[in-house]
Amino acid sequence: MLRRMLLAASASDLIRAMVVAAPPTAGVVARYVAGDDTAAAVAAATRLRARGLLVTLDYLGEDTTDADQAAAVAAEYVALLARLRADGLARGGAVEVSVKPTAIGLHLPEHGEKTAAANLARICAAARDAGTTVTADMEDHTHVEATLRLVRELRDDFPDLGCVIQSQLRRSLADCAELAGPRSRVRLCKGAYQAPEQLAFTTRAEVDRSFARCLPVLMSGRGYPMIATHDPRLIRITAAQAELTGRGHSGFEYQMLYGVRPAEQERLAGTGAQVRVYLPYGRDWYGYLVRRLAERPANLAFFLRSLASRS
Repeated sequence: MLRRMLLAASASDLIRAMVVAAPPTAGVVARYVAGDDTAAAVAAATRLRARGLLVTLDYLGEDTTDADQAAAVAAEYVALLARLRADGLARGGAVEVSVKPTAIGLHLPEHGEKTAAANLARICAAARDAGTTVTADMEDHTHVEATLRLVRELRDDFPDLGCVIQSQLRRSLADCAELAGPRSRVRLCKGAYQAPEQLAFTTRAEVDRSFARCLPVLMSGRGYPMIATHDPRLIRITAAQAELTGRGHSGFEYQMLYGVRPAEQERLAGTGAQVRVYLPYGRDWYGYLVRRLAERPANLAFFLRSLASRS
């Protein structure tokens, strides 16, 4: 019930306005979001790299309904990648980018897929020039098919284009099997969007079991799995799968959110594992943050305590 309420709140303009305007909010958001602009994002990425962590940068925003705005988001990513290249951060994929397809036009009422494909191709070309990669984020269930079509279309020219599969969705085991081919990059996460029961598992236990079923498909496949979880049990299962499949530390990576379990991120990296931090930046942080709170009640409790301490 709490999760459904928070996911509904993530789409509410009224609640968004109230939370964004609350005086204590900015200090708390800084724990989970790098900052408003490219300079803040690059500075945060530099600090994470100094701690031995990999990074994926996400320029916050989604559900763009204006073609010019979609083009502006793509231009932001191109400029970001040029900055990462100039600073030596992108080399070898150490810092890559994550892109929400609806932010670059997928949600447009006309020619959405065509617009998103053109914008994503621009970003992928800039990433290739910088020596790094792009991952197409997965959004709500209504965009899954279009996002997978987009990735399939562009992989001919950009075979290292990554995509995300959410274990919350009932279809995801089949999607993992399809995507686990040579050179594919797949981020497996639990999912942070609301979906109808006929399409999605509704309890935490079911989502976890689905994650555990998808995991060996990717780990035994011929692609590069990116395992996005903070769950200690699923981290242990991932390590066991890596040993069973002989992947070693270089054959996969863990991914975790900026500001969530930072000590565990460093602990894993200290064992020789590759750990990538999902680092969002930009002013449009509200929907992202509320979905993070919906994933785990502990996140919400921490957020509320932080607000109270800053009030």
